Amino acid sequence: MDRDTLMIRKPVYKRVGTPERNDKERKKEMKFKNMFSPIQIGPMTVKNRFVVPPMGNNFANTDGTWSEQSLAYYTERAKGQFGLITIEATVVHEGAKGGPRKPCLYNDDSIESLKKIAEAVHAEGGCLSIQLQNAGPEGNAKNAGAPIEAATSIQASEKKDIPKEVSTEKVYQLIKGYGEAAVRAMKAGVDAVEIHMAHGYLVNSFLSPRTNKRIDEFGGTFENRMRFSRLIIEEVKAKTEGKVAVLARINSTEDMFGGLDNHDMCAVAAYLEDCGVDGLHVSRAVHLKDEYMWAPTGIHGGFSAELVENIKKSVSVPIITVGRYTEPQFAELMVRQGKADLVAFGRQSLADPHMPKKALEERLEDMTPCIACLQGCVANMYQGNPVCCLTNPKLGRESEGFAMAETKKKVYVIGGGVAGMCAAFTAKRRGHDVTLFEASDKLGGNMRLAAYPPGKGDITGMIRSYVVKCEKAGVVIKMNTKVTAEMLKADTPDAVILATGSETLILPFIKGITSPEIVHGIDCLEGNRPVGHKVLVVGGGMVGAETAEFLAEQGHEVSVIEMRDAIGPDVIHEHRVFLMDAFEEYGIEQITSAAVSEIFPDGVSYKNAADKSDETLYEARGFDTVVLSMGFSSRYTHREGPEVVYDFADEIRAIVPEVHVVGDATRARRALDATKEAYDAAMKL
Repeated sequence: MDRDTLMIRKPVYKRVGTPERNDKERKKEMKFKNMFSPIQIGPMTVKNRFVVPPMGNNFANTDGTWSEQSLAYYTERAKGQFGLITIEATVVHEGAKGGPRKPCLYNDDSIESLKKIAEAVHAEGGCLSIQLQNAGPEGNAKNAGAPIEAATSIQASEKKDIPKEVSTEKVYQLIKGYGEAAVRAMKAGVDAVEIHMAHGYLVNSFLSPRTNKRIDEFGGTFENRMRFSRLIIEEVKAKTEGKVAVLARINSTEDMFGGLDNHDMCAVAAYLEDCGVDGLHVSRAVHLKDEYMWAPTGIHGGFSAELVENIKKSVSVPIITVGRYTEPQFAELMVRQGKADLVAFGRQSLADPHMPKKALEERLEDMTPCIACLQGCVANMYQGNPVCCLTNPKLGRESEGFAMAETKKKVYVIGGGVAGMCAAFTAKRRGHDVTLFEASDKLGGNMRLAAYPPGKGDITGMIRSYVVKCEKAGVVIKMNTKVTAEMLKADTPDAVILATGSETLILPFIKGITSPEIVHGIDCLEGNRPVGHKVLVVGGGMVGAETAEFLAEQGHEVSVIEMRDAIGPDVIHEHRVFLMDAFEEYGIEQITSAAVSEIFPDGVSYKNAADKSDETLYEARGFDTVVLSMGFSSRYTHREGPEVVYDFADEIRAIVPEVHVVGDATRARRALDATKEAYDAAMKL
């Protein structure tokens, strides 16, 4: 067999020389025994400590009922052996709907659709909780069809509507709404209700002295600010008569000056226990500090562990911790050490709904990790679109099932980046005969290099997981192999998926850009070319900015030049917060609104991009190395005027009857687009 060909069959693992173990011995040897131990929360017994937290997904119908996709989504996570599954924030008051696809429980219309979810979760041995929410000042008056409300008329942020202060009389009406919604949830068969008291939503606006400036019985002292929460809990417990567990979602801290800090929240937690809650779900931050609510890649699981531990020490009821948990190792430690009782795997449950099952079966190499990119989940949630996932393109499509191929085809996938690998293992799982070709000696494409900048190391886990999926599916992988038209004519595949990716963007109108002295960012990241001490990075988008941080961390003196008026404008907010902190820490010089006209070995000349009337030619010179990181463009293409000509794709179409072009081979974009298109192509074969 050719040394560059990897034919990996599904491995058969067999324990040699060891007698069959009984169940007690297996339990003794279990790697995550604390995470797989049952726990009692009020009247509810949860089979393990793995939790799916409430996450807005926009799968619900516009009438407020849960859809078939909602049912399939929650069922899949129950099949994956999450012990406690929490339905996303559900609207408890008419006129408080924060988005067009938010589920609602302010009337009986949604009971039947919720009942189907409860039955499906119970069929897999799981427990079902539902979060009851009024978004308050974080809501949207247009979607709600009514003015949004809060403890005080204080805007949550510049982009939000100014809320109306809730009258004292209406506060008591809102309390009843929570009780009525809880009864409806109980009728549907849920095991628990979770009252949302975090993240700056309605109840949180009453709790915090930063947002509660009332002078009636619901404002001022700690006791008064807690009154709304206490009356809600009492109402819910009275209406549900102890038949369901009553939980509360709280912050460990608001992360805001003058807001509730961790010490305050310990007191809040103890008070809520006295009010009768059966458990607390401890999250973190208000939306002004989203980077701590849904932390980006560089922030790892358990970053709020000490804050949660303080709350755990303050109460005797079970504590659920949440916050960037991906793999179960630290979660096991949290439970073993008594710092928390259950661990919620939010975005990780989107990326891999079967993670607990894989942990139980000691198959964590098969796990699809969340890389906290925030491209498909949080972005879509805010836009009112169904959430999706870069690493798991099946998210949001669970109701479609996974159809095997009607006709087995000989499929060639050209390109071993994430798009190519995703297409390859998906097509192979459907029953096709698949060969994956990679021109270099490493799989992963540009996504592999995206893991090199500071805080991006978790991306490597995704690359590895895709390699494992290809290997275990039985994809034939041919490395160091460049596919040609002649090869395709000789081999006659039935279909080709072209995933050849992208290469460094070269703008021909910039003089000197092709000079051999210019170092491309990808060569800089991979260590293929040395870089001097004083470096100018040309390009201040995500690629250039992260390359600059990479170099600055190593001790280089770095400047970045960018045509737009800010560095990293294309970087997702939660990532950009930490990126710009690094720019400040390392003293990275920022030259913005600069249209580069020529690149020299020691710098550039540029014009003022913000003022076309300014004809001055400016210079930034005296650098040891110039690094080109302006982005990427598709391989094997050229432009004819405004039109892009796909040279290789067009050549292939004349040879192969079925051709699909995916990912950056179409146009350099996000990895989210690449995996989605790859999955779509594989499902069409």
